This record gives sequence, structure tokens and C-alpha cells, in this order.
Amino acid sequence: MSLSALRPQARLRPATRGAGLRTVQGNATRAARDASRHGDLLAVKLSAWRSKLLLFTLFSAFAALSVRVVYLQGGWSTGFLQRQGEARYARTLPETPTRGTIFDRNGVVLASSVPARAIWANPEDFEADAKQRAQLARLLELSPEELRRRIANEDRSFVYLRRQLDPDVAQRVEALHISGVHTAQEFRRQYPEGVVTSHLLGFTGFTKVGEHGLEGVEREFETMLGGQPGLRHLIADRLGHTIEDDWLHEPVQAQDIALAIDDRIQYIAHTAVKQAAEANAAHAAAAVVLDARTGELLALANWPDFDPSRRKQFDPNQVRDRAVTDTFEPGSTLKPFSVAAAIESGVVRPDTIIDTAPGRLTITGRTITDDHPRGALTVEQVVAKSSNVGTAKIALQMPAQALWETLSAVGFGQVPQAALSGAVPGHLRPASTWRPVEQATIAYGYGISVSLLQLAHAYLVFARDGDIVPVSVLRTESAQTPTRVLSTQTTVKMRRMLELATSDEGTAPLARIPGYRVAGKTGTARKLRDGRYTDAYVSSFVGFAPVSDPHIVVAVMIDEPRAGRYYGGDVAAPVFGAIAAGTLRALQIPPDSPATQVAQATANGG
Repeated sequence: MSLSALRPQARLRPATRGAGLRTVQGNATRAARDASRHGDLLAVKLSAWRSKLLLFTLFSAFAALSVRVVYLQGGWSTGFLQRQGEARYARTLPETPTRGTIFDRNGVVLASSVPARAIWANPEDFEADAKQRAQLARLLELSPEELRRRIANEDRSFVYLRRQLDPDVAQRVEALHISGVHTAQEFRRQYPEGVVTSHLLGFTGFTKVGEHGLEGVEREFETMLGGQPGLRHLIADRLGHTIEDDWLHEPVQAQDIALAIDDRIQYIAHTAVKQAAEANAAHAAAAVVLDARTGELLALANWPDFDPSRRKQFDPNQVRDRAVTDTFEPGSTLKPFSVAAAIESGVVRPDTIIDTAPGRLTITGRTITDDHPRGALTVEQVVAKSSNVGTAKIALQMPAQALWETLSAVGFGQVPQAALSGAVPGHLRPASTWRPVEQATIAYGYGISVSLLQLAHAYLVFARDGDIVPVSVLRTESAQTPTRVLSTQTTVKMRRMLELATSDEGTAPLARIPGYRVAGKTGTARKLRDGRYTDAYVSSFVGFAPVSDPHIVVAVMIDEPRAGRYYGGDVAAPVFGAIAAGTLRALQIPPDSPATQVAQATANGG
């Protein structure tokens, strides 16, 4: 290569070195300027008070954290931390003992408790997707909105979602594996006899502390049947598994009870009452059966009835125990007490003649009438034929106080001591307030109100030898102490009159029973509404059998029969006959009626 070719390149090198020098010098100049500027920024200093404030703030925060650490680790907050931990993993649950079983007098189970499950949740731990929520709501028979409402309460760590659930349904709930949803063991009350014993037994319900009796025997004997609940302390892990289970205090076990009622007689009474109510298109009906010797309640039936196992279908009109809670004017069923008081006072004898003609009696402007004018009647016939005029004339011959004392002695105007839920005293005003016309009307059952239970209880005085014992719902092992009301002589005379009332010349031949002598009295009373008597009636019959040795007292009430007949002898007396006949046979009471009377009773439809 020639030297001339290389010279231009050689000439260019000095210029290149000069340009690079200038570039380096420019960069150095800019770096110097940047350094100068940054140096000025780093040279800025905080004022003294700001520095001190910053240091004080940092020191205070460090000191607060130190104090908090010492407080938490030093034991002063142990109780608080335990409470916070327990709120997340511990539960205090009420534990109720298994409710006592109710038996009839012969050992038949009337009410018992069977295993069930309760579904509860911890709202704080509840986690479920939309599908799980829908499945849970369906199994618990809750609407999605109701389930959401219960779970939404995050202030609580425990909420019941459903109680008394079938165990198989509870297993399906558990299979959903929903976080925060748990199950617990409990019991469900069942009533094998259903509607037959519903009013007598009542039913139970749940409160925050467990199951309690709400009506009937379940309520009246709650202390015995329910026992005393205990408290369990549970600790669970984060998955809901129980890792510790201790008693805070153990429950007191419940007791079983045996009632006086006979399941067979209860069925007989319920069936007869229901059939009578339906046949007579009645508003309601009821019956009570008592053991005349002990005062034990053998049966108590009502219609309309209800099934205690179907609580969502309860109707107040059906749940009410009318035989115990409802009162009515007894009408002619009260006449035997007025006549007995007069005989006891020596005013009349069974053969005393009472002139009832012309079938009307006017007292201070008010007229008392008989349905069928009959003229002169003996006292026996006054009772057998149910004469209002005759009874009023008898009552007016004795002091009002004498009649009041007899009515009060048999329990009218007082709450029956029978341990029955809702029992009422009825209405019996003091004799000092009676005017003559009131004394006369009370004598034949108007101006006084009683319950069917009171009426049945009062007739014990005629079925016994003039004394009376309290009604007992529980089976009694020993005789109760009686209270004397009438002399034995008066009682014997009254039995004769009440037996005549069921004869052909009386008002209740339909009450007769083939093979047995029966005695009793009909009642037909108008219903009082808004202070005025209406064309609606309460028909009743109360009697006992067998007359030679009374074992049972049966009282029947038909409220507002609307099928054409309303007299007690037509509507209520046949029901008495059906119940009494079935009861005497169930108790194996031997017949006491001669063969001729048996044939006569059969011919008359008894």
C-alpha cells in the first residue's frame, strides 16, 4: 500500500482526539454542576424543634409497644385473652334432661320423648356457597330469606337454625359440610294417642332454656316432668370438633307420672263426643268421667280436637279445653242440689205435693214457665219431670243462705283443685245479693255459671253417701279425705229421684243402659249473649251408675246443637248412655238391673 493512501487517515486523527476531549470536558462540567446542586440539598438541615418532635414521637411509639407487650405477656390480661379465645372456640350450652314419660293408670304410654337433633350455627364461622345455602334451607324447611336473616346476626356466636329435627335429616345436613353449622342431641315429644288425649295432656314448647309444658298435664306437672336443666361447657377446634366437654352443673333428672285416666275409657268418651257433635251439627262438645269412689279422672274429652304433634296447624278454637275452661248456665242439672238443700233443711219431703199449675210463676214482674204444665206434682216428680215452677216454689220456702251453702259446698264458684290447666271458678254470687226472683232462677240453673268439670265433681255427692272428694288427675294409691255435704238419708232419697228421671216418666229414658240401673239429670239452657238470652242452647246430662253401688259419674255437654233437637234428654242423654256403658264394661262392673228392666231399656233404644 502507498504512503499517499495512508496520509488522509493520519490527518484525521488529531481532529477526532480533539472532539473526544471536548465531550469529556462537557460531561465533567455537567457532573460538577449536578454535584454542586445535590450538595446544596444534602446541606439542608431540620430545625431543632422538629428534630426533637420526631425523636419524641419515635420514642413514644416504641414505649407504647413495649408496655403493651409487657401487659399481654405479664399475666394482667389473662382473663381478657381467655374470654376472647373462648368466644371463638368455647360454648356454654343448656342441657335438658329427657322429659318424663306420661302413662295412663294401666301403664299405657300417653306421652314420651324420642331422640331428635337440633341444628345450630356460629354466624362468625358460617361459610357456604349459593348451592349449599339452598340445600340447607330446603332441609331445614326454611325460606332462603329466613336462613339469611338468622345467619346475618354476627353479634352472636350461637343461633338455632332448626330444632326437633329427624335424625336422618340432621345427617343430611352434616353431609353438606358447611363451616359453622353444627348439630346437637335433643328430644322430641310424641303423643301416641294423638287427638284422643290432646286436651288432657296438652303440649310442650321450647324456650331459651329448653322444653317446657305449655298446656294441660304437660304444664301443670312441669316440675316433675321437666326436671332441672344443666349447663355444658364445650371447647371445639377450628373445624368444629369437640375437644373438651365438661359440666358446669349437671341436670336433675325428670320423673315419670301415672295419670288416673284409663286409655280405653278416654277413647270411648272421645269417640262418643265426636259422633254426637257431628250428628247434632254442634258448635262444640265435651265429656268428663270420674271414679265415684276415689274422685279420679278416668276420662276428659273435647271436640273440636287437635293433634299435638302438628303444632303448625294449631287453632285456638280447637286447643281450648272446654270441659275445664268454658262455663255455661247449667239449667236443670242444678235442680237436684236445690231439692237436696230443701230436704236437708226439712222444708219438704220426697212425697210433698207442689202445685205447679198453671205452669207459670210470676215474681216481681218476671214470669217463670214450664215447657209442659202438669199441675200438682210430688217433689220426686218435680225432679223427674224437671219442673221449673216446682223447683222455684221449693227453693223459695227456704233461706237463700241454705241453698248457697249447698251449692258452695259441692264446689260451685270455686276453682277445682284438680291440677288441670285453665280451670275456672265459674260464677256464684253471695246469697246476700239475691233477690227473690234470683233465688228462684238460680234454683233451676239460671244466674249461675259452672264448668263441666265442676258439674261432674258436684254429682259425686249423689253417687257417694253425701260426701265429696277432690278430683285427682294423678292415679291415687290411697283414699282421699272426703267432705260431708248431705246426710246419707238425703242422698238415698235423691238417688231415687234421679233414677226416676231416667225412667219412662222422666226426661231422660235415652240415658238408660241395658243391664244397669242409672240415675241422672238433664239440662237445657239458653245461651246468654250481650245480656240477652238467644235461641242457642247448651244441652247437658250428668249421671252415675250403677245406682245400687255407684262406680262412675259421667257428665256430657253439647254446645249449640243445630240439627233440629236441643233438649238434653234427646241430645246429651244418649251420649251419657254410650260412655257409661262402655266404661262399666271396661271396668268389668257387674250388672245390677233385673231382666225386665234390661228388656225395657232395650226396647226404648238404650
